[in-house]
Amino acid sequence: MKRLLALFLALVLLFSLTLPCLAAAPSVSAKSALLMDAATGQVLYQKNAFVRLPMASTTKIMTAVVAIESMALEKEIEVSPEATGIEGSSIYLYPKERLTMEALLYALLLESANDAATAIAIAVSGDVDTFVQKMNEKATALGLMNTHFDNPHGLDGETHYTTAYDLARLASYALSNEIFQKICSTYKMKIPLNTDEGVRVLVNHNKMLHLYEGAIGVKTGFTKKSGRCLVSAAKRDGLLLVAVTLHAPDDWKDHTAMLDFGFSRYTRVTYAEKGTYTVSLPIVNGKAETLTALNSETLAATLQSTR
Repeated sequence: MKRLLALFLALVLLFSLTLPCLAAAPSVSAKSALLMDAATGQVLYQKNAFVRLPMASTTKIMTAVVAIESMALEKEIEVSPEATGIEGSSIYLYPKERLTMEALLYALLLESANDAATAIAIAVSGDVDTFVQKMNEKATALGLMNTHFDNPHGLDGETHYTTAYDLARLASYALSNEIFQKICSTYKMKIPLNTDEGVRVLVNHNKMLHLYEGAIGVKTGFTKKSGRCLVSAAKRDGLLLVAVTLHAPDDWKDHTAMLDFGFSRYTRVTYAEKGTYTVSLPIVNGKAETLTALNSETLAATLQSTR
């Protein structure tokens, strides 16, 4: 297995040394920014990416992750009166209105509904504080050491913060879940209005979905304290990139520049698909002379591109 790993690393080094740097690093308006390869966690560009800052409604990425991992989508939820009348973005839930977890997740990620975030928190954990504790436990489990949540919706809090780096890692993790990826990449969805009074039409606030080729999400955010926050992701030719900006006056332009930089400068190179590369290893003092080893994972790397 060591021989297999050595060969893989040698190929990565060879390609890294021979492929030229083509695109200049982007200039962004954001106070903090980062571009990451979602598959490997490799940082392709960063600006003040390890500075703690408020993150507004990009908080809801973690809210969705905890909810998806805690409760079935088809579970019907009775909206707690405590979840109604929350300030900021809202779908104006009615007390005791009944909606599925799936419908509330669409409201959370498309319309950035603070009332939906609160309803989800209470449904999953019984109260908001216990749910927020779960959010922080998940952050710790993911190794997000510079992230702390005070609430499930992203309104400003004294100890409500993250970094662009942590947020990119969280988004990369979230996008590995097919349910999350499907919801955050949806542009428009209809959900019930107060059970039988009609429908709500939810429209995704993330303009990158129609501004940028290959965009698949992720989440917008804004408060006066945090400024404009945005997490976006796009996929081309097998390369999935996640871009994050915090406190960015011109976030759409920033993300277009970062993603253009990433796709023009880097490419995903696959050396061996899972289960397709074998190597024969000698056995000392064994019943057999050799052992055939098979790669259990796809061997791939993100390298500078010649395009």
